[in-house]
Parts: sequence; structure tokens; C-alpha cells
Amino acid sequence: MSIGPVREPTFAGPPSAGAVSPGSPVVATPQASEAPSPFARMLEGFGREVRHGESLMHRAIDATHAGSSIDPADLIALQVGVYRYSETVDLASRLIDRATSAVKTVLQGQ
Repeated sequence: MSIGPVREPTFAGPPSAGAVSPGSPVVATPQASEAPSPFARMLEGFGREVRHGESLMHRAIDATHAGSSIDPADLIALQVGVYRYSETVDLASRLIDRATSAVKTVLQGQ
């Protein structure tokens, strides 16, 4: 069995904003010429890694259901992919935990 390359899903971007009603808050959106913030780039990287890991797992599961035999090199590649996937999910979970703790601390100080 060969796992093969992963095709990343494309993201079309946020839906276009409609008319703003009077009294509604106006949210500043970055211009097309502005580069995304480092935090946004990091989140995009997390998303790519998670999608890649999920895709890798689905392909491996589908291959085993189809009765394909997996050679040792592909098993090592699968193990590395699962390790990266689990590390990414763990790091994202710690990031969310720290962010919620920081928000809680800020709100308690008010």
C-alpha cells in the first residue's frame, strides 16, 4: 500500500460582508495588502497540520479496509505522521488552555 501525497483543502476566505445596519459595530478587517499576523499564520499552520494528519489517518484506514497490505516503510511514515498529528493537537490544546487562563485573569482584574 502506498499512502501517497496529501491534497490540502482550499479555503475561499470569509463570506463577503453585506450592508452594515445602523448601530451595528464596525469591525476592522485587514486589507489585501496587509500580511496576516504571526498568530494568524500560526493558527493556519495548526490547521494545515491537523488536516494533513486527519487525511493521513483516513487514507490508512481506507487502505486497511480495502485489504491492502502495508509495507514497513509506509508503516514508519504512518507512525511519523501520527506522531506529528498528536503533537500538533497537544500543542493546540495547551495554547487554548493558556489563552483561556489569560482571559480569565484579565477579566478577574477588572
